[in-house]
Amino acid sequence: MSTSKQKIYWFCQLFGWSLLILVEYLAYVLESGFDPDALYLAIANIFLGITLTHLYRLMIRRWNWVRLPFFRLVPRVLLSVLVLAMIMTLVNIPIDRRLFPQYFIEEPWPTIGYLLTWGKNMLAWVLSYTAYHYVEENRNAEIERILLKTSIRETEAKVLRSQLNPHFVFNALNSIRALVYENPTKAQQGITQLSNLLRNSLLADRRKTVELREEIKTVEDYLALEKVRYEDRLTSRIELDNRTLFWQVPPMMLQTLVENAIKHGVSTAVGGGFVEVQSTIVADKLHITIRNTGVLGDKEASGGFGLANTAQRLELLYGPEATFQIFQEDDNIVCAEISIPTQSEGIFRREKVKNGEL
Repeated sequence: MSTSKQKIYWFCQLFGWSLLILVEYLAYVLESGFDPDALYLAIANIFLGITLTHLYRLMIRRWNWVRLPFFRLVPRVLLSVLVLAMIMTLVNIPIDRRLFPQYFIEEPWPTIGYLLTWGKNMLAWVLSYTAYHYVEENRNAEIERILLKTSIRETEAKVLRSQLNPHFVFNALNSIRALVYENPTKAQQGITQLSNLLRNSLLADRRKTVELREEIKTVEDYLALEKVRYEDRLTSRIELDNRTLFWQVPPMMLQTLVENAIKHGVSTAVGGGFVEVQSTIVADKLHITIRNTGVLGDKEASGGFGLANTAQRLELLYGPEATFQIFQEDDNIVCAEISIPTQSEGIFRREKVKNGEL
């Protein structure tokens, strides 16, 4: 319990019990006049009530009653109320019988009255305290479940970001190796491009999103390396709407899709082919289209890990508002389309979950 909650708790204890007992004492004074023994008894009952209810608090916290199912909690609460009322009754009856014998003419009704009175007081305290902590515990448990779910989803996203196809590294190294003696300048340029790709791949695990313009630079480096490998068999074109350059996209996502387009499309075509990347904004959503030469067969077989990776990453980061689809646009053209919602709808989705807004 925090310091502020402790202060509130003890204030409520002192104020609540003092108000309850002193009101009854004032009623007695108005009826029978001032009696110092009755005042001492009232003060003793204040401290006794605080002590008993505080012991109840320690008990339910020690045994975690508020985490019990409702049907198991209720009997324990009722039994506790009965025990607390009996203790107050057993302490007060002998003293009251000596101080106020006129109230004990008809037995056992005064005893039953004591049980009912103290039972009512204890029930009010116990129900208030238990209900508050029961609701708070359930609220905290729900928050923990949401945070745990969010953490799991974030971990999944990090795993997905790190599971990128490494084959392009080996292909790029072979391409650069062939240029070392033939064209050293181009080989140096290829090493720089490969270095950029490796750096971005390593950073992808640390960043949830990057600007589209940065992701496109990665794609350009990748295409440049593949151009060395495929030469005239590969042509590429990138057309970007200037409004989309600063939109946030998952890192290395487009590179993975372009890699799949070349691996399962261009490389299998007899005369080579093309890869085209376009971006635009439609209805306040970022739309990215990747078109390439190829024939779409079994998505799992032809798309490899990249397709499932893309769909999962978009869903984990942006929720159902983000979409990904791939289809056969023409006899020899495959088209992949990505739709990403506005940043207020997508990128802050995880923060909304943590704040309890979703």
